[in-house]
Amino acid sequence: MRIVEEYSHLNGKEFLLVHRKSLWQEIKRAVRAVDAEACRTKVSQEVTRSGKILYSPVDLNKAIGEEFKKSGWKQMRQSFWVASDADILREVVSLPGEQQKEAIEAEGLEAISSYNQTDFVKHMAFFISGVIDVGIEILPMKELEKNMSSGVPYYERDLLNLIRQGRSSPAVPLVLLGIAP
Repeated sequence: MRIVEEYSHLNGKEFLLVHRKSLWQEIKRAVRAVDAEACRTKVSQEVTRSGKILYSPVDLNKAIGEEFKKSGWKQMRQSFWVASDADILREVVSLPGEQQKEAIEAEGLEAISSYNQTDFVKHMAFFISGVIDVGIEILPMKELEKNMSSGVPYYERDLLNLIRQGRSSPAVPLVLLGIAP
């Protein structure tokens, strides 16, 4: 795969280049190591493309994930408890999971188990928790997406969403990468 486009939101790439240059090199290596053609395995069942062999989003994600694992990257899941009362949530948001549950139930509310999960450590909840300093999003360019199943997010659309939302959302430094075969 090749990196076609890059967008640095809130100086995400600059942070990597200054503070985590080896991570930036790992990201580029992982993407470039993926054989896109080996991921052209999905037989379309869509009416307009029935029988056409497409790039499999699952296989592409798996191939990129395997490359990141070679550099020691891992998936992360952050569990927490939620309830319907905003005031209680404000009180418990910084507590460890079991203490969140106890505090919610002590108020007579139902504690609902929830979680954030990423393919690899990134994004807002992990930024706020101090687990990451910058998020990375790797998305197909439209030229790749049009040869995938429908409904897959793509670089150009997410870039517009970032620009439209301005600098406030997401309020985490981010590098958006657009990839293609």
